[in-house]
Amino acid sequence: MNEFTGKVAFVTGAASGIGLGMVKAFLRQGMQVMMADIEEAALQQAVIGLESNAVSSVLCDVSTRDSVFAAADKTLAELGKVHIVCNNAGVSTGGLIDECDEGDWQWSLGVNLMGVVHGCQAFIPHIKSQGEGGHIVNTASMAGLLGRNPGWTTYNATKYAVVGLTESLYEEGRLGGFGASVLCPGAVRTRIYEAPRNRPDRFGPQVSKSAYTDISRDIEQGLDPDIVGELVVEAIKAKRLHILTDPRFSRLVDKRFARLAADFEWAANSAALNPEA
Repeated sequence: MNEFTGKVAFVTGAASGIGLGMVKAFLRQGMQVMMADIEEAALQQAVIGLESNAVSSVLCDVSTRDSVFAAADKTLAELGKVHIVCNNAGVSTGGLIDECDEGDWQWSLGVNLMGVVHGCQAFIPHIKSQGEGGHIVNTASMAGLLGRNPGWTTYNATKYAVVGLTESLYEEGRLGGFGASVLCPGAVRTRIYEAPRNRPDRFGPQVSKSAYTDISRDIEQGLDPDIVGELVVEAIKAKRLHILTDPRFSRLVDKRFARLAADFEWAANSAALNPEA
């Protein structure tokens, strides 16, 4: 997509942080935007603060398929079409793997992974049928490329899954007439470390874990979410698969692939693969 004026965007996790940054960027491009969020008061406050007649809003729990499909129905009923879908809502559940219970896993998977799946399933058929092109942006994390921080197993696992999903979706889009990108931000000034405030009762209580302290310190000094929003617009126009907010992480990615290369070399010389040697 190169032309945004008059087009429609749908953004989850839109009441604050990166989601709100994307909403602002889309509005500056002349788009209409449906803002979706689970937090009603924050969503209403964000809509009021934008002072724009180009925004609409809908309450949405992305971990629930019916909620996402209802949000899609409202978007199409009110705005007619949809061209950009940003599956951005995310939560953090810190803790070592033996500290995290079933509720932690189900909540993290439900929002971070299945929320993306639900958004894709709800909107992509409409983007295809419209025949006007479109773009899907799925928010992962640098943790979806590195996964190096102890105490974030649930979070890292879901973000790796979103990267893999989007890389496959990128290839599907080449056949289906739409683009796809995965946003892998580093530290950004958001409230993700306060995510338990929106944890549904069905997932049980959140037990305080030390990892939240670590991430909050990094995030408070992170990138302005409005800058991330502008980067997303630029990346969509450039048809970039991976949207990366912090080039300083490139050396760590290089190290990861160096380890993979070393493991390939080891395997090539292993006794199991060379029984005749």
